[in-house]
Amino acid sequence: MLIVIPGRAKRGEGKPSGARLRAKRIFSRRRRGADGSPSPLPSLAPDAPARRGQALGAFRASPGMTLCGLVLAGLPAVPTPASAADSNLFSGKTVTYIVAVGPGGGYDTYGRLVARFMQKHLPGSRFIVRNVPGAGHIVGANTLYASRPDGLTIGTFNTGLIYDQLIQREGVLFDLMKFSWIGKAATDTRALLIAKNSGFKSFEDLRNSKTPVKFASSGVGAADYVETRILADALHINAQIIPNFTGNAGEMSMMRQEVAAKVSTVDSMEDFVKAGHGFWALSLTGNPSALPGVPRAMTFAKDERMKRLLTLVETLSEIGRLTAGPPGMPRNLLDAERRAYDAAVRDPEFLSEAKRLQLPISPASGEVVEAKIRDALAQPPETVSFLKSAALAK
Repeated sequence: MLIVIPGRAKRGEGKPSGARLRAKRIFSRRRRGADGSPSPLPSLAPDAPARRGQALGAFRASPGMTLCGLVLAGLPAVPTPASAADSNLFSGKTVTYIVAVGPGGGYDTYGRLVARFMQKHLPGSRFIVRNVPGAGHIVGANTLYASRPDGLTIGTFNTGLIYDQLIQREGVLFDLMKFSWIGKAATDTRALLIAKNSGFKSFEDLRNSKTPVKFASSGVGAADYVETRILADALHINAQIIPNFTGNAGEMSMMRQEVAAKVSTVDSMEDFVKAGHGFWALSLTGNPSALPGVPRAMTFAKDERMKRLLTLVETLSEIGRLTAGPPGMPRNLLDAERRAYDAAVRDPEFLSEAKRLQLPISPASGEVVEAKIRDALAQPPETVSFLKSAALAK
């Protein structure tokens, strides 16, 4: 489905632009297969470099893989005077914003909001949001990495891919060090959640348990699985991780007293906590103000190895909801998109909309994200070896 939000016509009022006609042709040429499902859309960049073939070759599109376009047009452009010249480089251009998950959910919501307001701050541009799910954000990240570095394809994916690169997971064709980092919108505060009906009243109660404590996880090798292993190893928790809880299955299992705890982002479990079903027992983030009154994991770390593992988790928490472009973007294009991003995430209208959608905003520049990615990937062999075992152990 393509939704076009019309704006004010400029030259040739009433006549569709070439970009809009091309978008209409792309979507109108779709045919339906025998099962009634839409056939795949043609590539938006058929002459992309060899990286594209590698990225798409690693994961063949499954029948469930979706491509959802949303053309955002007609929003008023309000560039700052200092950035007006370079931001006009995108006038009349269509920018594809890749979201590495399917439509709906937190990443999709953040991505569409960022795309909408980046368009506002890049005069004359038009943004299309393209959903490219698969393999825990790896397909979307590979696709973005393989795109032409012309500033016309940017996107977002999970910072848990840092773990995937460190352990050299099969199918990873990107190098996070080489992405063109544009900025980040939020801090994904991670914490240990304990069910109210578990019998544990505090983190110390759980830590002192003589019997294994059952933790819910979305799957072996997933970020929450690795972080539960890190927490258990660094703080000596007798943990039994139960994988394959997707959606709200983990919350339902806690309410049925099948599992006692889980490691999660705070915003994803906020409603569960507010409903009185659980409480935050331990903060894994480095910012004490993120969960006032909740003890921080780092205070329990006794040696450098423990501190190094927990610092890695903290770093991933600090660069949530990031936006990047492919490697090798020309400096003037990257600078223009960085300025547009910074203006977008500080725009009063953006902040008001984020508040309405209950999306926490804690922005940082592309330069800051780049430095934190570099630090996160600079792990000694001992840490990498542990992460490999943590991602695979059952």
